[in-house]
Amino acid sequence: MSETAYVAGAMITARDAPVRSTGLVGFVRGRLLNSPTNILLTAASILLLWFTIVPLTKFLLVDAVWHGSDRSACLPETLGRPVGACWPFVQAKFSQFIYGFYPESERWRVDLTFLIGALVLLPLLIPRLPGKTTNAAVFFLAFPVVAFFLLYGGGLDGFGIGAAIEALAIGADHLKAWGIPLASDAHVYLALLHDWLRNQGDALGSPVWFEFGIVATFVSLVILAAGGIRAFVGTVATFAATAVMIAALRLDHGGLPIVPTGSWGGLLVTLVVATTGIVASMPVGIALALGRRSGIPLIRIASVAFIEFWRGVPLITVLFFATYMLPLFLPGNFTIDGLLRVLIGVALFAGAYNAEVIRGGLAAIPRGQAEAASALGLSWWRTTRLIVLPQALRHVIPGLVNSFIALLKDTSLVSIVALFDLLGQLRAAFADPEWSSPTTLFTGFAFTGIIYFVLCFGMSRYSLFVEHRLNAHRRS
Repeated sequence: MSETAYVAGAMITARDAPVRSTGLVGFVRGRLLNSPTNILLTAASILLLWFTIVPLTKFLLVDAVWHGSDRSACLPETLGRPVGACWPFVQAKFSQFIYGFYPESERWRVDLTFLIGALVLLPLLIPRLPGKTTNAAVFFLAFPVVAFFLLYGGGLDGFGIGAAIEALAIGADHLKAWGIPLASDAHVYLALLHDWLRNQGDALGSPVWFEFGIVATFVSLVILAAGGIRAFVGTVATFAATAVMIAALRLDHGGLPIVPTGSWGGLLVTLVVATTGIVASMPVGIALALGRRSGIPLIRIASVAFIEFWRGVPLITVLFFATYMLPLFLPGNFTIDGLLRVLIGVALFAGAYNAEVIRGGLAAIPRGQAEAASALGLSWWRTTRLIVLPQALRHVIPGLVNSFIALLKDTSLVSIVALFDLLGQLRAAFADPEWSSPTTLFTGFAFTGIIYFVLCFGMSRYSLFVEHRLNAHRRS
């Protein structure tokens, strides 16, 4: 043993166990009570929750009234105790909140539309399921058409072939009358072709199927010549599905009874306006963002002017203009449905905001990537579609979802142009004296608030999931 060795002659006093830093106790010690400032903030937060969550729970659940047939069930004088939420009011007006003034006998069409929408949307939201391209085509192209004929009704008179040829013949007649020379007698041949189409359709007894057969045959042959057998099979399958839809909805025999959009309301209008605005604003936003970065001055100036104009006016002004002023600029007796005008205005308004969000994503892509793609021989369209745009959209997912959530909540503004969305339908229900009670108002707003919270929170959480999944390569 060396001279520097040391051996203790007595036992050392045991030290205290280290402070626990895991679990609930560790979280409370490390995050909530680890400093005087955090202790004060924790106490203030607990008091805030106590004064908000507890009364809210008491109003919505503990003191709530769950059964009743009129306002007397929700009066303190009747129950002899404080009364919370009047849920019988929501039960009595529930169908009105969902369908608005949609005819009761036709509400199965709304339910079927919701069901079809959910069935085609859910597989699109689950990444592991295959067939995303087909699924997206069905949701973005086929579903809006089916939803229109289900919700609005009506049938088909044809596929526009006869109308297009007739319009060309009339135009050729006018050109000849104005002294503009035409190649041979084009107007005569067009008129004869229109008459032949009309006579053949009448002879077969079904102009819709006659024109459908012409369109399907022509398009399928073009696809076969240009895209090969695989594209041809897909085109034939698409036309077969279209034929099934026409037959199922009896579009060749007038279709379902027409329900004017003025009878729509409630959650139906909210979802139609929000979904259409979100879906239609994306291509508008992408086109404007690319146009704003274009090297062609005319396209760039037009895109900048469009974006700045729509961003410079509030949505209320857009809705008023689309509803009350736009018809003044339309020629003659030409009119556009009120809901359609609102949908167009909302899509353009949201598209302008999305354009700026997407432009931020495009600016985040290094210039070298486009240069590398160009060096490989890719065209501008293929470089944008395959390399630049996917990365740019991935960068701006939070901003886009933020715009979508804001748009969903802004749909309540349509009530000022005589469209009864969910909130407007709720306010209309307040006018019913049979359910007038001190808590009816708060119950209705709590119910609509829960619906909006579920929709907005669901969109927010799904965007986090998508963002986390697409950015997996950045996690180390």
